[in-house]
Amino acid sequence: MSLIRIIVSAIYVVAQVLLARPSYVEGRQARNLEILAQTLGHHHGTLDESLLDNYDNNPELPQFAEEIQNVTVSVGRDALLACVVNNLRNYKVAWVRVDTQTILSIHHSVITQNPRISLTFNDHRSWYLHIKDAQEVDRGWYMCQVNTDPMRSRQGYIQVVVPPSIITKETSTDMVVREASNVTLTCKATGFPEPYVMWRREDGKNINYNGESVNVVDGEVLHIVKISRLHMGAYLCIASNGVPPSVSKRVLLRVQFPPMLSIPNQLEGAYIGQDVTLECHTEAYPNSINYWTTEHGDMIVSGNYHSVTGDKYEAVSTDNGYNKYMMLKIRNVGPKDFGSYKCVAQNSLGGTDGDIKLDEIPAPSTTSTMPPPYYQPTSTMKKNGRNGNKKSQLPPSDYDVEELRNPGPASMRPPGDLPADAQSPGVSHRAQLILLLSLSLLSLLLPAIRR
Repeated sequence: MSLIRIIVSAIYVVAQVLLARPSYVEGRQARNLEILAQTLGHHHGTLDESLLDNYDNNPELPQFAEEIQNVTVSVGRDALLACVVNNLRNYKVAWVRVDTQTILSIHHSVITQNPRISLTFNDHRSWYLHIKDAQEVDRGWYMCQVNTDPMRSRQGYIQVVVPPSIITKETSTDMVVREASNVTLTCKATGFPEPYVMWRREDGKNINYNGESVNVVDGEVLHIVKISRLHMGAYLCIASNGVPPSVSKRVLLRVQFPPMLSIPNQLEGAYIGQDVTLECHTEAYPNSINYWTTEHGDMIVSGNYHSVTGDKYEAVSTDNGYNKYMMLKIRNVGPKDFGSYKCVAQNSLGGTDGDIKLDEIPAPSTTSTMPPPYYQPTSTMKKNGRNGNKKSQLPPSDYDVEELRNPGPASMRPPGDLPADAQSPGVSHRAQLILLLSLSLLSLLLPAIRR
């Protein structure tokens, strides 16, 4: 043990000489102090514990006011470690990189050749180690030493974190595949800590993955077996590790398949003069060429036939991804328009078609459904029309009938004396009035005739 103390004391003396003569060559100084740090670090654990107790309890020696706080910094930012020593007096403070045993600074002097490292101090108590534009190589333990006997130190850790980034050359790009084939999408990312990678659809829809419908697939690889058109779309590879920002890459997946179509109504009906619309739905990728033909094979183009009211046909097509909606409007249907119409879709992988039959149906009845009026005029009255006597077109009131019934004594004749046709309930009011008037005139003329 005495031999160890002699060696430590000798090295301590060398250190004091080096600290007192800064004119030494910096390279030689750094090497000597590095040997000092290695030696002290090597024998630190073998010193007598009683010496450490005496040091801690000795108010005359320097004391660390607090532990060195660990620091986490993003790559490219500045890092700062603080070492606070009370009662430093004539002792010196040094900063050492632990893993490489490199002396960075001694008291007021920066030893390292790294231009990103600097030193500041305050009131001979606070000693700050600055690392500008921190890089991943700066990650590790740093020691603040005081050249007491034995040497005392505190350590702090600098954690340099790196936000995720996607390795483009190792990540899948946009793909075009045939339906029912197997597809593998790969995404590679770097960062510290190691990034977490996941896949999801850009539109937010679930992914049919291994027979299950999931919203997110974990991992760098997305493997789809027997891909279908339902898998078509944009996929996002997202990498995150808790260090902002997260990053993503978009991969567009296209699935090729020949056209398929469906017809909502294969039989349509229309009457002469009506406008009718035929509908057809198709699916295809690459996008198909869609058109309509007549039963004779003639292609229908909007505006190829003109009628009095305008174009005969109006063909409209609306795209929604690999879906396409087709509509054929036929205006003012005539006898020649009845028959079959064909919806056709073709792309580089094939073609398909479907028939829609247009049949004639009876036109709706135009007969009025209004109830008949209380009094129906005769054909004679309809002929008079505008120039006829308007009053004669209305049924007589009770007052008029009574007035005709009282011209003379004959009007007192009981109803039973009237001719049978006058008593018939089927005789019209007009006939009854004429009959009563005739009887009244006859009753006036009879006395004159008798004379």
